[in-house]
This record gives sequence, structure tokens and C-alpha cells, in this order.
Amino acid sequence: MLERLQGTFRHTLIYSFSNIAAKAVGVLLLPLYISKLSITDFGNWDIIDSTIQILAELFILGQASAIILLNNSSEFKNKKENVLFTLTVFVIIVCSLLVLFAEGITALFEDFFKYSQITADYVRLIAYIVLLRVINNLFLSKVRADEQSAYYTVVSTFRVIIITLLTIYVVAFRNMGIEGILFSAAFGEFLVIILLLTKMIPLMNTRFDKEILRSALKFGLPLVFSSLGFMLLNLSDRFLIKFILGSEALAPYGLAYRVAGVLNMFLILPFNLSLLPVAYKIYGQKDDARYYSKIMTYSTFIFVWGFIFLSLFSKEIILIFADKIEYFFSFIFVPIILISYVFSGMRLTASLGMMLTKNTKPIALITISSAFLNIILNLLLLPIFGVIAAAINTLVAFLFFYVLSNKYSDKYFKIPFENAKLLKMILLGCFLSSIIYFLPELNIYLLTTIKVIVVILFPFILFMLKFYEKAELEILTSPSKIISVIKNSLLSTNNTTSNTDSIIE
Repeated sequence: MLERLQGTFRHTLIYSFSNIAAKAVGVLLLPLYISKLSITDFGNWDIIDSTIQILAELFILGQASAIILLNNSSEFKNKKENVLFTLTVFVIIVCSLLVLFAEGITALFEDFFKYSQITADYVRLIAYIVLLRVINNLFLSKVRADEQSAYYTVVSTFRVIIITLLTIYVVAFRNMGIEGILFSAAFGEFLVIILLLTKMIPLMNTRFDKEILRSALKFGLPLVFSSLGFMLLNLSDRFLIKFILGSEALAPYGLAYRVAGVLNMFLILPFNLSLLPVAYKIYGQKDDARYYSKIMTYSTFIFVWGFIFLSLFSKEIILIFADKIEYFFSFIFVPIILISYVFSGMRLTASLGMMLTKNTKPIALITISSAFLNIILNLLLLPIFGVIAAAINTLVAFLFFYVLSNKYSDKYFKIPFENAKLLKMILLGCFLSSIIYFLPELNIYLLTTIKVIVVILFPFILFMLKFYEKAELEILTSPSKIISVIKNSLLSTNNTTSNTDSIIE
């Protein structure tokens, strides 16, 4: 079973390279956006970026997950080429309707957009970006289904480099503002499609199969509501802050979300990309439930450790990239958003019982319920308590999301999660991260030293709380065994060290 764990984390590490590149670019471009965009435009750009994410998730109609399932399903293993062609044609048709709608509405209401902060050009570019991104996401899901994580990373990194260079040119030197950012994104997505088509076309059989489409829609359509609910859960607070408190209030909160998003991009999203393809293959094998349980424990350990680090250094990160006084207190929101992301990452494994048994309808209901809880709390509390309420409401909603996902998954496939260990990590992580609110103004070197020590203390305090099993301690106290595990995780999923197998037995 250690072999399986090593394979999962190997793919996670490879996927993380592309996400690290994307987040590094996001961080790199933040000073450019903050210096070139007014605080109002920065808030508007945050809303536009959120809108693109929501529309891309909505218009793919769950087919990114469906292609992974069908690609690895025994029922369709001989029809992989038909699956790819059928789903590609389907999503192109669906997204083309969005483009036609955008072109029509901007032409019909031309005068309205002249006096709006969201211009007609923004709307048209948003539609084209969604079309291109949906096609790319489907193709990249096919790459994930084939477990070609290295190729996935190469393509994703290429996209990041192209978009970054073009964005710097049009924003810094041409002063094109939001329109330049959107144009760069559209052009980058277009070039990626050209690159991916060279790989995808040979894998297609140009036969549209209605049976495949029916199966894909049956599995994927409930996930549309799940994806939409998740995006509303994750992004609705931004829209409500803008419309209740204004763009000026949204900008610092949006910056805090982007700093906290480092955890999501570096750790949680790569883990999500690698989890499902492997989980589907392991389902039904010996000790599959034990494997999923250990995946939950070890991934949560990594998420919480990242949560502690980013919380403690959030103020320094924000001060580096935003020198305007309006952004100074953004660090207050970061730890709260980070722990929300931790629960989001835990929810991925907690939902496996529903995903593996193809019971996706409860996922949609749970996600939408969590999103509505977040929206209702924000409508009630934002006008009273301000932006801090949005961060706390997000945490409450994600905790609710995780608990319900765990409960309903158990009905379909029981996974014996190590809940006592999970609770220890969460509580300890919250305690150590909260130090950021109480540290006095000290010499920067002394302050940095204190924070580094606190971060390092996390696994040692867990040891004092009797967190580790005997087999885990044997590996952690042996440098040669640690090197062996890391080497096998990075280089191979076929060879493993027999004397470390007991860690998960």
C-alpha cells in the first residue's frame, strides 16, 4: 500500500510544479496590478476573474470529471477515442452558445455598457476565455486520466509563461489595464489549445457516440451543480462585498484571498488533480479503505503545516507586494481563509465514498447547501460586521461542507478516517497560526526567527500528543528510510521498500 501512497504523492508533486508556476506568476503580477490599477479597478478585476472561474466550471458541464471516469472504466476502455471526440464536440457546442449570447447582448445593449464599469469588450473577452479554457480543461483532464502528470505540467507551465509575458507587456508598457489582462489570458489559452491538439487529435476517433454522451451526462450533470455550488461557496463573498460594501472594501479582501490561495495552488489543487485517477483504480482492491484513510491523514498534515507557515508570514508577504496603505490590514483575513482551504482539501478525500460509487447527486446537494449557507450568512452579517464577517462565514460554510461530505460518503462507502488525529492537527494548527494576531512589533530578524521556530514545532508537538504510529516513527527517525520513501515517491510507483510497508498496515 505504501507503493500506492508514493504514486499518489509523486503525481501530486509533479502537478504542483505547474500550480507553483501559476501561483508564482500571480504573486509576481500582484505589484503590477496594484500599481497600474486603481483600487476600484483591482476590485473589479477580482470580480471578473471570479466570474470567469464560475462560468468555466459551469459550462464544462461536469465533463472534466466524466472523461476521467469513462477513460478508466472497464465499460468504455475500448472506446477511449470515441469518448474524447464525443465530449470535445459537446463542450464546444455548449460554450459556443455562450459566445453567441455575449456577442448578442453587447450589441443589443451597447449604450448600457458605455456607462458601466464592466465594458462590452470585457464581456466578449470573458466569453471567449471561457470557451478556450473549457476546451483546455477537458483536454488536460484526458491527460490526467492517462496519468501523464509530467506532460500536464509542461503544458500548464507553457500557458503560464505565455500569459505572464504578454500581461507584463500590455499592462506595464501599453497601459491596457483590465482589457489587457483579459486579452493576455485569451491568447494564452488559444496557444495551449494549438499545443494540446497535436496530442489529442491522434487519440480521437471521429464518431459521435450518443451512448457515451448519455453516460457522461448522467455522471457529470450533477457535478455541474456541485461545481457551481463550490464556486459560489468560494467566490460569492467577493460579489456580495462589492455590491454591499463596494470595490474599495473588496480589494484588500481579494488580496488576502490571493495570498491564502498559495496553499490552494501549491498543495490542495495538485492533490486534487492526482487523487481521483488513482482512487478509481484502487477502488475494490485489498485495503482500499485503509489507503484512503491514510491519504486523508497525510494530506491534512501537509495542508495544516502550510496553513501555519502562510498565516505567520502573511503580513510580510502582503507588505512585499502591496505598498498602498489600503491593503495593509489584509493579513487579518489570511489565517481564517487558510483554515477554510484546509477543510476544502479534506473534503476532497471525504467525498470519495460518493465519487467512487457514482453517487454524485448528494455532492451537488451538499455543495449547494453550503453555498447558500455562506450567502445567507453574508447577507445577514456583512452590513453589520464588515469584511471580517465574510472570512468567518466562509470558514463556517467550508466546515459544514466537510462534515456533510463525510457523513453522506459513509452511507455509500465507509472509510475509517483517523478523526482523532485530524482533530489534533486542526486544533494545533489554529493555535499556532493565531500567534500572528498577538506578536508585538519586534526586530525583523527576531520576529522571523520566532515564526520559523513556531512552524518547525508543529510536527514535534504532534509527537508529544502521541500522533505518530510506531511504524511512522521508525521511518521519521531513520534518514535512510526517509530518503528511500522520497526516492520511490519521486522516481517510481513500481518499486518500494518492503521494510516500510508496515506504515500503513
